[in-house]
Amino acid sequence: MSSSINKHLNKGGNMFNPNVVVKNIVTQSGADSFISLIARLLIAYIFLVAGWGKITGYAATAGYMEAMGVPAGILPLVILVEFGGGLALLFGFQARFAAFGLGIFSILTAFLFHQGGADAAAQYNNGIHFMKNLAMAGGLFFLMLHGAGRISLDHAIEK
Repeated sequence: MSSSINKHLNKGGNMFNPNVVVKNIVTQSGADSFISLIARLLIAYIFLVAGWGKITGYAATAGYMEAMGVPAGILPLVILVEFGGGLALLFGFQARFAAFGLGIFSILTAFLFHQGGADAAAQYNNGIHFMKNLAMAGGLFFLMLHGAGRISLDHAIEK
């Protein structure tokens, strides 16, 4: 092994602890900023696409919301949360606030739109979407706790 890799593996006598090894390699190589950026972009992407779909398919989305018992009058707010929150995450601007809002939004939409179904296939599909929304909320709350990272407007503003 190269001496650089050995240094990362043996730091602190934790050669056999994979968590320590990965942490040392990531933080000492400077990859943590890049990984934070990629993670934030991946989370932002789903909200940007979903929000844009609601903008371009406004009438269909309003009809779906009404059919699910949710007033279509709140669709502009939904678009603001999804698309606006996605943009905030994309640029890392007010990312903790956006992540919190999107996390709550993800939980609410899981319970409002992703339960049950007319047949087994719909129930399975809704179950997957329900779990996906809860998993996204978990990632968003993690982002809320740890912030947008160094490659973000938040970091530039805080300097």
